Amino acid sequence: MSPFSAFSAEHFAAFGHIQAWVSLLTLTVMEIVLGIDNIIFISITVNRLAPGEQAKGRTIGLLLALLFRVALLTSISWLVGLREPLFTISLPGVIDHFGVSGRDLILMAGGLFLIYKSTTEIHSKLQGEEEEEHASKGHASLPSIILQIIVIDIVFSFDSILTAVGLVDNVLVMIAAVICAMIIMIAFSGTVADFVNRNPTIKMLALSFLIMIGFMLVMEASHKEVEKGYLYFAMAFALVVELLNMRLRKKSKPVALRDSQYD
Repeated sequence: MSPFSAFSAEHFAAFGHIQAWVSLLTLTVMEIVLGIDNIIFISITVNRLAPGEQAKGRTIGLLLALLFRVALLTSISWLVGLREPLFTISLPGVIDHFGVSGRDLILMAGGLFLIYKSTTEIHSKLQGEEEEEHASKGHASLPSIILQIIVIDIVFSFDSILTAVGLVDNVLVMIAAVICAMIIMIAFSGTVADFVNRNPTIKMLALSFLIMIGFMLVMEASHKEVEKGYLYFAMAFALVVELLNMRLRKKSKPVALRDSQYD
């Protein structure tokens, strides 16, 4: 039986050691960092809702992410078992006994969905279709938006929990870290969403980030490991550059046109 499959006295006793609290802090920070892409996706998706329902959509989306992650942690044996190949693919001269696991299928489906969703959002923004749709058909319904959030929550939760399992072996520490991180994300999700929605260039940058993350998930499903540190560094660097550009644009004074003077 896996040591994660049930709570034990050792799990609770671990909180009496400083190492458990260090692990809790580390995992909480990691969950917040890994959850930023989830917040971005939820913020952009709920933007299709009526203004009065957007806050509710964000809260429901993040609470669903919390439920999925806690559920995965309490069934960690099943989760780890998803790494085992379900079937193999062999193409002479191309692929030799490529094992496809449940994890690969989930990451592939989630990555492709994320790429599709982000690409269509970028297209609608460039073509102005979102505003026209709101004017003609009204806003999207809450159930349809929640369904999209559930799909991507499963993928993000799956990837996040697998990363946590590699760092800590105490399921209670992991659950506590997930809850702490989610409380912080819920508290600041409105601020993040407002900032993204007020700045079209930031929103376009965020959608581009989601395409990169979707591509990373597809690569992982293909057994091509991508160093997440490089990806998040590139995203942070691009964000800092855009923030500097925004600051520069605010400081720039508009050109004043002089009236022609005639004698």
